[in-house]
Amino acid sequence: MTTAHLPLFPLNAVLFPGLVMPLNIFEERYRAMMRDLLKTDESEPRRFVVVAIRDGHEVAPTASGLPDPTSLPERGPAAGFGAEPMNSFHEVGCVADATTIRERPDGSFEVLATGTSRVKLLSVDTGGPYLTAEVEAVEEEAGEGAGALAEGVLRAFRSYQKRLAGARERSLSTSDDLPEEPSVVSYLVAAAAVLDTPAKQRLLQAPNTAARLREELKLLRAETAVIRHLPSLPAVELTKAPTSPN
Repeated sequence: MTTAHLPLFPLNAVLFPGLVMPLNIFEERYRAMMRDLLKTDESEPRRFVVVAIRDGHEVAPTASGLPDPTSLPERGPAAGFGAEPMNSFHEVGCVADATTIRERPDGSFEVLATGTSRVKLLSVDTGGPYLTAEVEAVEEEAGEGAGALAEGVLRAFRSYQKRLAGARERSLSTSDDLPEEPSVVSYLVAAAAVLDTPAKQRLLQAPNTAARLREELKLLRAETAVIRHLPSLPAVELTKAPTSPN
């Protein structure tokens, strides 16, 4: 299996291959990461790993904007993640390519990251200005019946979208602009569905595309049934993905 040593960016969110995530970088440890990534030649990908937090704080406790600004913030690359940071993160994450990195006058960054491939965390290193991790590539296998399952998931997803946004909403994706490749369908639906982080993490680490699609079919049908009985749900707001802070 292919392994690599890459910067690690923990979030209370899940990034999927092929999907884009905007990031607002303001903590010094992640500013340092972005400054180092900017040193990478523009012809090369600026890679780091986005991993979902299992137990810990996305922002170091008492950092700027938190309830007790008078307390000293935790310092160091592992702030908020305990003595063994590896235990604070889910095992499977996603390699991201920082396609856009813009530094603001105050030293913070606006970043646009695109997910590329899944990886498994093997170890976490706390010795530098930010966390890094030894990771192993996780291959994407189709699994049995992935093509037929993708068609079923797309049908369920269209029904889910209509329920979520309202039957008269015209901004929904149509059959002309939804993908057909099963793995792409599985990741697009996983990212677009309004699910909590643990549910999205289970989809990310599914053993193959077919298993992910089966789980999505169950989730979409269940969520659509719930929405059908909640006509006052502010669904349009739920479809707007917020910028992930660090």
